[in-house]
Amino acid sequence: MHHISLMEHYYNYCKPFVLECGEELPSLQITYHTYGTLSSQKDNVVWVCHALTANSDVADWWQGTVEKGKFLDPDKYFVVCANILGSCYGSTGPTSVNPTTGEPWYGDFPLVTIRDMVRAHQLLAQHLGIHSVKMLIGSSVGGFQCLEWLVMEPDFAQNAVLIATGAQAYPWGVAFNESQRMAIETDPTFGERHLQAGLSGMATARSIALLSYRGGKAYDKTQADPATPAESPFHHRVLSYQRYQGEKLRRRFNAYSYYRLLQAYDSHHLGRGRGSVAEALQSIKARALLVSISSDLLFPPSDVQFIADHIPDSRHFTIDSDFGHDGFLVESEKLDALIQSFINRQLNNLS
Repeated sequence: MHHISLMEHYYNYCKPFVLECGEELPSLQITYHTYGTLSSQKDNVVWVCHALTANSDVADWWQGTVEKGKFLDPDKYFVVCANILGSCYGSTGPTSVNPTTGEPWYGDFPLVTIRDMVRAHQLLAQHLGIHSVKMLIGSSVGGFQCLEWLVMEPDFAQNAVLIATGAQAYPWGVAFNESQRMAIETDPTFGERHLQAGLSGMATARSIALLSYRGGKAYDKTQADPATPAESPFHHRVLSYQRYQGEKLRRRFNAYSYYRLLQAYDSHHLGRGRGSVAEALQSIKARALLVSISSDLLFPPSDVQFIADHIPDSRHFTIDSDFGHDGFLVESEKLDALIQSFINRQLNNLS
């Protein structure tokens, strides 16, 4: 693998930050990673918006992308990714200390929206002196952020890549989120003021989420029992898989952050205060590449096509995959081919 020069940084905004819900954060910390070198003209920036439980280290969670010759080539581009507001990976969130109390926020952390997340990252972009980017790219909740940014600041991105995402939170996705919150609420420790609170409930929530991320085809393909059945009729391979996935998130995430981020997902509606979703999409100036996954249960190709139908300069491609919504992580080669072709067509002034 190509050696990646990356750095983790922290940006501290020492003024009150007013949220869409009306409450304010006394200050902000934003954790972000950069890869590659910023050109003297600052014209080689690719800004990545990450999904729900990811962090700002793109190379960590998006395998095969931040590499020489790939669409996030650090030899060509200055790649920036910032951790979202409400997360537990360094940006201000429920596990951060509330400066007014000297204690972590935990469940007192206010409700944040996708727009709040983007406004926080706009402050970071200003701090870095980045007024425009070659490409803004995001998948899933990362795509929510990209869409908001493209509407809020139409001249910021020349090109946008929006993958497995939607212009609003649809009832189907919100229903999964509510079921996950219900699972967290059944954990008797949720509400206690410590980092381990609610983790068992969150593990159950994650196993619910995985059903929506993968879908039946993916499960039947990857979790089929061996041809020779186990001695016990109650043993199935998928049982340990569900528990393993829950345990994996339990080890790396926080239940208060997870709960708030699910609510942030639900807040997403590009048309709020802008007439309609269609009108908001029509205001986007960036050239856009839309990518859907054929078996995505959360954002089927028809939802992604709706976005493409309304962004004036856009193209939509569907990746054929059995891996559902998670296809954007699994099908990195197919994705790379699509994005490289888009880059070569649109960004050919970059060496």
